[in-house]
Amino acid sequence: MLETLRSRFDPSEFALEEQAPVDSDPGPTSLKTPVVFIPGDGIGPEVTRSARAVIDAAYPHIEWLEHEAGQSVMLSDRSRGIPEQTLQAIADTGLVLKGPLGTPIGVGGKSANVTLRKHFELFANIRPVAELPGVPTRFSGAGIDMVIVRENVEDLYAGIEHMQTPDVAQCLKLISRLGSEKISRFAFELARAQGREKVTCATKANIMKMTEGLFKRVFEEAAADYPEIAANHQIIDNCAQQLVMAPEQFDVIVTTNMNGDIISDLAAGLVGGLGLAPSANIGQSVAMFEAVHGTAPDLAGRDCANPTALIRSGIMMLRHIGAFQAATSIEHALYATLEAGRHLTPDIAGTHPAGTTQDFTSALIDNLGLVSPSVPERPVSAMRIPRARASRAGSVARGFVGIDAFVEWDGHVDALADRLAKAIRRLPFRLELISNRGMQVFPENHATTEMVNHWRCRFFHDGSVGRQKEQQAICALLEAITNVCTWMHVERLQRFDDRRAYSKAQGE
Repeated sequence: MLETLRSRFDPSEFALEEQAPVDSDPGPTSLKTPVVFIPGDGIGPEVTRSARAVIDAAYPHIEWLEHEAGQSVMLSDRSRGIPEQTLQAIADTGLVLKGPLGTPIGVGGKSANVTLRKHFELFANIRPVAELPGVPTRFSGAGIDMVIVRENVEDLYAGIEHMQTPDVAQCLKLISRLGSEKISRFAFELARAQGREKVTCATKANIMKMTEGLFKRVFEEAAADYPEIAANHQIIDNCAQQLVMAPEQFDVIVTTNMNGDIISDLAAGLVGGLGLAPSANIGQSVAMFEAVHGTAPDLAGRDCANPTALIRSGIMMLRHIGAFQAATSIEHALYATLEAGRHLTPDIAGTHPAGTTQDFTSALIDNLGLVSPSVPERPVSAMRIPRARASRAGSVARGFVGIDAFVEWDGHVDALADRLAKAIRRLPFRLELISNRGMQVFPENHATTEMVNHWRCRFFHDGSVGRQKEQQAICALLEAITNVCTWMHVERLQRFDDRRAYSKAQGE
């Protein structure tokens, strides 16, 4: 039953470092908080207009600074899709509320969304996932209440890609100790601030032992500093299965960038879909709040887009700046509107007559001042944004083993191996193996591997050349390879603390 709004301290999704509560109506003499407002592409202008109207009705103390970014900017020959004026405004204010930004598929510059996250080192993507009243799903009543914490700037999203041959493309997966430690500690700090009891690390460390394995190891190191919080690890595919088998078991999930992108969308589907899913991107000096969904250009201009995701992102923003009462007021009004079942947008109207985006917005504003009993009580304390500790690299003993040279060759592998062996016979290297698409095909090939014109040729150093001459030896090896075929990519093979720091080929 709905009753008059009670003032109370109820930060929900998260609170940030040293944030003091700010009264939701601080008075006419108070300075307004400047926030960069980016309408975005597709349905972006409609849903951001709705969120802005709701926020203004509950907390008229935001100074909105409207700037542009996204597909329309990218198509006007500014390839990264973000003008310098926008970047400067974000740096000045430290706060962004933005609509979805489009990126031309397969052509043009990098995603403007990814560029913003990387430019301002917004290393933590926060995706709360909880059941919403009035939104029936297959999982209603399961008790879903989790937060997915996704590393936000590295992994495959570093965006380092090359066409190795006309037929073979490469993408580099970069996982760093720095990034892994920051996001792992962030997840534990969030759990501590929200009174959550468990953090699950989800990786593919059973297959990608160097990259995802590093993430797992750093998580386990960080867990030792949070003994009051249970920590466990799941393989990411099992985690995905468990999310649809028993989602109530999860409290906080922390994972790498690509994994997090996929399972956070999956988790949103458990509670109603992307149209309802909010998110925050947090760094040391900038926080950006956005809906998870895309631009939905087929819905643009039809006044039927669901603004709930961006409104909920706005709630997260208000709590970020300390306007807890205003955030709670909007949250209650949103829940009350969803429970009433009237004026809902077509995607969630169900059997009720559907309303427009403007109808939904007006109904929510009218419901400000109501309290829904469905809002979960989760008292939250201020959260510390962690910094990573110093790297261990200086204490690691390094040993040079050889190189992997990736070459283009259209002939038979035996002919390639024979020519390479002859070309390097006077050099301090030997040809150890050749692989194709990760499978060893020389010196032995017991698999029915279908070959492409892209080969990894592994050369081991014989140890006769001192450390000062290693670079010259590598250059001489590459020159010899050039006399046989075209090389396009080289990796140095090393041992760290006498442990192999490179992967084996399948079948090796």
